[in-house]
Formats: sequence, C-alpha cells, structure tokens
Amino acid sequence: MLNIAFIAHDRKKDEIVNFVIAYEHVFTPHNLYSTGTTGTRIMEQTSLSIHRFMSGPLGGDQQIGALVAQNEMDLIVFLRDPLMAQPHEPDIIALLRLCDVQGIPVATNIATAEVLVKAVERGDFAWRELVHKYKPGASE
Repeated sequence: MLNIAFIAHDRKKDEIVNFVIAYEHVFTPHNLYSTGTTGTRIMEQTSLSIHRFMSGPLGGDQQIGALVAQNEMDLIVFLRDPLMAQPHEPDIIALLRLCDVQGIPVATNIATAEVLVKAVERGDFAWRELVHKYKPGASE
C-alpha cells in the first residue's frame, strides 16, 4: 500500500479531479492525502477517502512536505499552474526540493502523472515497500 498525495493549484483542480476519476481503481487500495480544497473536490466526485491537510497557502504543502521529509510519502501528483504566480511559492519549492532529497516521484503535470499512475498500476512501486520495511524503527 502506497502513500499518495494530490495537490493542485486553483486552475488545475478540474484537471486533477478528472485524472483521479479516470484512475480511481488504481488509487482505491492506497493511503491518499491531499491539500484541503483539492481533497474535498476529489472526494465529492469519487468514492475515495482522502486524508485532507490544510489548504496549500495555509500550510498544506508543508504538512505533506513533513511526510516527505520523514520518507513516508511514496508519490505526489502536484498539478502546478506555471502561468500564475503563487503567494506560497517558497513552500512549493521547498516541497519539490524535499522530494528530490528523498527520491520521491512527483508529477507536476498531467503527462508525468499518467506515466507514474501507470507504473503504480503495473506494480513498479514495489521498491517503496522496501523503504518502509527497512525504515529505522519499522517492525520486521
């Protein structure tokens, strides 16, 4: 079971909702997380249960980042709006940097999200189970 997070800027929320609807069957068995409004929108349109953090500008990106820093997040779909300045841009950059530090796959556009969800569907993320199994403090 993977820990997967969904984040989307305002003009990308419809796109992420449609994406999750299309791949609901892939996401169903996993632990799902999101920033506030994105998670609400996804839950309204699917039968998925999502742990919602605060809205991105209010710290939701940082809350997800805390899980990334602890190497507890396995995949992030973060549909960014590259044409709109974001007031919390430093938080976004920090989250992306943490993903690079921990080697967490992150999709910032729908094309990459499609590739990663297909990998999840094929079982290509089984290596993340080893990360969880051998994490310091994990039971064997």
